[in-house]
Amino acid sequence: MAIVVDTELLEGLQEAVKKANDTNTAVLFSKVVQMQALSPLSFYEIGRERYLGERLFWQEPDTHSSIVGLGKVETIQTEPSEDRYKSISFDWNEVIKNSIVQSENKHIPATGPILFGGFSFDCGKSQSLLWDHFGDNFFYIPQYMMTLINDQAFYTTNILCLPGGNIKRLIEAYEQGEQLIQTIKGQKVAVSNMLVSKEEVEPEQWKETVSKAVQTIKSEGIDKIVLARELKLTFNSAICAEAVLERLLKEQSSSFVFSLESGNACFIGATPERLVKKEGNEVLSTCLAGSIARGKTEGEDEQLGQELLHDPKNLMEHQFVVNMIRRTMETTCTEVIVPSSPILMKTKHIQHLYTPVRAVCENYTTILDLVKKLHPTPALGGLPQAAAVRWIRENELLERGLYGGPLGWIDSNGNGEFAVALRSALIKGNEASLFAGCGIVEDSKPEEEYQETWIKFKPMLNALGGV
Repeated sequence: MAIVVDTELLEGLQEAVKKANDTNTAVLFSKVVQMQALSPLSFYEIGRERYLGERLFWQEPDTHSSIVGLGKVETIQTEPSEDRYKSISFDWNEVIKNSIVQSENKHIPATGPILFGGFSFDCGKSQSLLWDHFGDNFFYIPQYMMTLINDQAFYTTNILCLPGGNIKRLIEAYEQGEQLIQTIKGQKVAVSNMLVSKEEVEPEQWKETVSKAVQTIKSEGIDKIVLARELKLTFNSAICAEAVLERLLKEQSSSFVFSLESGNACFIGATPERLVKKEGNEVLSTCLAGSIARGKTEGEDEQLGQELLHDPKNLMEHQFVVNMIRRTMETTCTEVIVPSSPILMKTKHIQHLYTPVRAVCENYTTILDLVKKLHPTPALGGLPQAAAVRWIRENELLERGLYGGPLGWIDSNGNGEFAVALRSALIKGNEASLFAGCGIVEDSKPEEEYQETWIKFKPMLNALGGV
């Protein structure tokens, strides 16, 4: 990509600075160009030296469309409350109203200005030091971004123009990103660490909490409570996020692979569960509940899959999610389409019961409106929603933070996609906290649920080199 300060770029920056001066407020300038496709992981890796702590990675499983961001133009956060979705949406709309976008492909989703980040699972639970880099919610606009979509590649530069901005420096910021791309020489990750220790956080007490949840379900009219637990890993040296992503992309191709950095913390994972996708007025959500291990042979795998498809406990858990998502969609959308029975979704280590839900939303409905209504589904919280989340808040031995929360992106046209941040880990230096949970119903057995969490730890354990 040649470094050319064209007339259009210069005029766009001048217009943005003039608007900033006239309104006495910051103006976001965004320029999109089509580019030669590069490896998303290579693009992520070149930002390690200069932008470590300010990188994002997203790849969705259906088409393997990718978003990779380096650098941070502006952070958007709000206070933890039930209004957090509305507040983030309002602040993002204010940024877009004060933006100038140069693009011949404005209709292409996930190009130009995008907001990327996530919400904690529960805004009502105080945040621990473990999650101090993210807080209850954390979103930002990347400075340099590559988008791969529909076999095409687009490069976006976002620059915040302040009143009195220096045009020369703004051009230098633009050129800095193009110079960065010139340094890509192919992937060279393949970094491995030696596991020093593996520590389960209070496993026996967690089993006792499962028993307590079962008693609550039997006596208080709650249908389901989802309980999660933590596994701590320590390695001999700092964990390389690129190496973890490389393994996740190779081993978890049927999942959303993501990474979100803040300071020296990196939240990373491969989740099979889409919360909601919105493109134009078309909406897609996923019911994913009920799981079993993969078989060691093709025959055993088929047998386990059939067992899952006919298991009353798992089918009941799955139907809880289907019913809730259907009802939610029917309150905000039309043309809601729900298959009559689930099929199997198979990842490397686990197979799930899976039902997609499609709908058409009204023009005024935003993706964050849908996120608010859908989160948490019974697959992550329980049922009834409010009672289950309250019980988790008071009894679970874990600060979930972003684990189990909605994580994803929104573009300037209102398109976006959020996944449920499962099968994930929080990395800080040479330490990683892994999270896994399972749905507790009235016939749940603590030891069986405990073993199920080990199955769900496997994707991140493998990716980190912990097994």
